[in-house]
This record gives sequence, C-alpha cells and structure tokens, in this order.
Amino acid sequence: MDMRDRVNAALKQAMKDKAVDRLSTLRLINAAIKDRDIAVRGDSDSAGVGDAEVLAILGKMSKQRMESVRAYEEGGRVDLAERERAEIAVIEEFLPRQLSPAEIEEAVSDAIATTGATSIRDMGKVMGELKGKYTGQMDFGTVGPMIKTRLS
Repeated sequence: MDMRDRVNAALKQAMKDKAVDRLSTLRLINAAIKDRDIAVRGDSDSAGVGDAEVLAILGKMSKQRMESVRAYEEGGRVDLAERERAEIAVIEEFLPRQLSPAEIEEAVSDAIATTGATSIRDMGKVMGELKGKYTGQMDFGTVGPMIKTRLS
C-alpha cells in the first residue's frame, strides 16, 4: 500500500471513530499532498507525487510543528504546544523510523565511499545518494554539516 492509500485509509478510519483531532491532522496531510499534486501537474504530465515526495511533505510538516511547539512553549502557551505535539504524533505514524546517530554516521560513510567523494565539490553527489536511500529517515539539515566536515 502506498503512502497516499495509507493516509486515506487512516482518514476513513478516523471518520468512523469520530476522532476529531486525528481527523483534522489527516485532512491537513491530505491537503498538503493534493497541493503538491497540483503544483506538479502544472510542470509535467505526471499522475501526482510519489511516496518519496509524500515522505518529504510529511517530514516538512513534522519539522514545522516542532518549531511551533518550541515557539509556543517559549510564549507560555502550553495548550497550543500540546495540540502541535498531538499533530506530530499523527504525522510520524506515516514516517519511517528515524535513524540513530550511529546509523547516520554509517550511512554518510557508505554514501561517501559509494560516490567516491573526495572534496567539498562532491557534497551534492553524497546528498543525492543519501536522499535517494534515506528520505524521511534522517534530517538532512544536520547531515549537511557532517558531510562538509568529512570532505574538507
């Protein structure tokens, strides 16, 4: 079952269960996927976004909510922070397991070896290799500096 089908099945189940908060989050996910479908449709004749793109959308949504939690906590709005955490929990149900720091180190080493990267100019190749294999499983914002350190 692809990601889109999993989200739709969860949406239908949330409707049956009358889980209002969960349903709201699943509708947000569905809307984000459809928005991306529309954006892609204008660029090419494709039928929509694939699982990798859906994972990227979900990762971005999760990251945005983490930032919101931090902002709400700094502002003393614990109630809103809890709501964001609940949305994060629903979103993360569809994301693959995040790699541990040791697994990320190993993946970076493997990607550098596979691409034959020797200098900072090869960073794009390494990132492309990692994104191809580990989309949704690691934060590429933290992996970038790690690669830079290894290649300099």
